[in-house]
Amino acid sequence: MEKKELLYEGKAKKVFTTEDQDALIVSYKDDATAFDGQKKGTIVGKGAINNRMTNHIFQLLEAEGVPTHLIEELNDRETVVKKVEIVPLEVIIRNFSAGSFAKKLGMEEGIKLLSPTLEFSYKNDDLHDPFINDYYALALGLATQEEIDTISKYAFKVNEVMQNYFAGLGIELIDFKIEFGRYHGQIILADEVSPDTCRLWDKETHEKLDKDRFRRDLGNVEDAYQEVFRRLGIH
Repeated sequence: MEKKELLYEGKAKKVFTTEDQDALIVSYKDDATAFDGQKKGTIVGKGAINNRMTNHIFQLLEAEGVPTHLIEELNDRETVVKKVEIVPLEVIIRNFSAGSFAKKLGMEEGIKLLSPTLEFSYKNDDLHDPFINDYYALALGLATQEEIDTISKYAFKVNEVMQNYFAGLGIELIDFKIEFGRYHGQIILADEVSPDTCRLWDKETHEKLDKDRFRRDLGNVEDAYQEVFRRLGIH
């Protein structure tokens, strides 16, 4: 399958049309942004790591009953995916206090929550992805109740599978953001799962192995991404 027209270019990916109306090619970039694009940079090798890690995780999730947009990995940076209509909700699952959650609630980072939390943000860059709840989503017509229920069910399943998987690699899954799309009337997992979208800490040292190293100028950003990829053991 070959790329045709550039359909969309975002902060981390380019999306191209193909000869198949139902399929797109996603090309991952090394560009890095934070704080709604206010901070920009490059993380060498990030595109290849995020592409291959996403596909690896999506295959694990498919095996556990979570449908995804994955069709075929073409090369290190490019993957054929199902063309979905993205549900304009950012879906965030948190297992430990960190980031905006810790700041908002006056908590230290790294405190294990009594149960995983689920939150939604309205996917809108101009509004800085504001925090919303189910009722907002329904009132604004962003999703139906059935879709919200399906998204919530899948999100917790993704968390369960990924927590167990990463624990086996000596990594704590602190929190993560995922997105879902509509594909011929079905809700499926889309976008990516990577150190860009997950907070991943070393289980023993609590060293951050994710995009927070870029956000917070902690240094060794490339090394952190490479370390996660090394532990995945993808060849």
